[in-house]
Amino acid sequence: MPAPKTIVIALGGNAITRESEEGNVYEQFANTRRALVSVARLAQSGYRIAMTHGNGPQVGNAMIRVEESRHIVPPLPLGIIVADLQGGMGYMIQQTMQNKFLKRHVDRPVVTMITQVLVDKNDPSIHNPTKFVGPVFPKDQVDALQRERGWTMREAIGRGWRRVVPSPAPLDIIEKKTIRELVQRGTLVITCGGGGIPVYREVDGTLEGVDAVIDKDLASAVLAKAIEAAALYILTAVEKISLNFSTPKQKDLSEMTVAQAEAWLAAGQFPAGSMGPNVRAAINFIKSGGKECIVTQTDTLVEALQGKTGTRIVE
Repeated sequence: MPAPKTIVIALGGNAITRESEEGNVYEQFANTRRALVSVARLAQSGYRIAMTHGNGPQVGNAMIRVEESRHIVPPLPLGIIVADLQGGMGYMIQQTMQNKFLKRHVDRPVVTMITQVLVDKNDPSIHNPTKFVGPVFPKDQVDALQRERGWTMREAIGRGWRRVVPSPAPLDIIEKKTIRELVQRGTLVITCGGGGIPVYREVDGTLEGVDAVIDKDLASAVLAKAIEAAALYILTAVEKISLNFSTPKQKDLSEMTVAQAEAWLAAGQFPAGSMGPNVRAAINFIKSGGKECIVTQTDTLVEALQGKTGTRIVE
């Protein structure tokens, strides 16, 4: 494997809660232990690591809990839900890494950081929300939800009516200096959980939250640049990025340049609901000065670093 360096590893939320499972905490812990085997191997070999994670399935479940209990306790805004999940999911990842280090006799601290991510309060998505979140509602409740709660509702084809929220582009990591210092000292930092808590700056410089969600992979690319990481590794559900995915003409890619990635992205090869954010994050990271980005499955990361699998995106 390459010499030890500073890297960012982005873990998908589906690696912790799988579609075929109920998603209870015992399953989540078991999945987390399996998902972090490769990360533990890299940490043991000396890599300085900042780790991010998604929260798609988890935030959906949390919003269902809010809806089911709003007649008993005050509901939580989306930003607080993201913050809560940063702590809860961070705890699972943090404890799992600590246990793996203990068994491997690795003396490295692990910490979870509640992370705010700066966005533009005038981002176009603020006025045109498209990101589906939370439970499905029957059509006859839509007008009341929009009127009484101020929500924007859209129909998710084949599922029903759901709330949509903004997904603004991440611009900066508020806690980047602390994250960078900890990583450089050897601490494994779990950060930008669920893409981070979206915030914007008021005229006087103070921070204010936004009821939105941030794409985890795009936030990971911003984080990687902010802490001067040499590489970004995105762990997802497939071993390689493919052209013409799930068709008879599917072609798996071992490597692609930024120019190829941009062309295929523009041609619709990588939809927004699947591989699109991964590819966009890779492009953003390489164009901001990063050396390489690898997209692969959770359990094939080490093999991808050895050049045996995965898709490598280069300048």
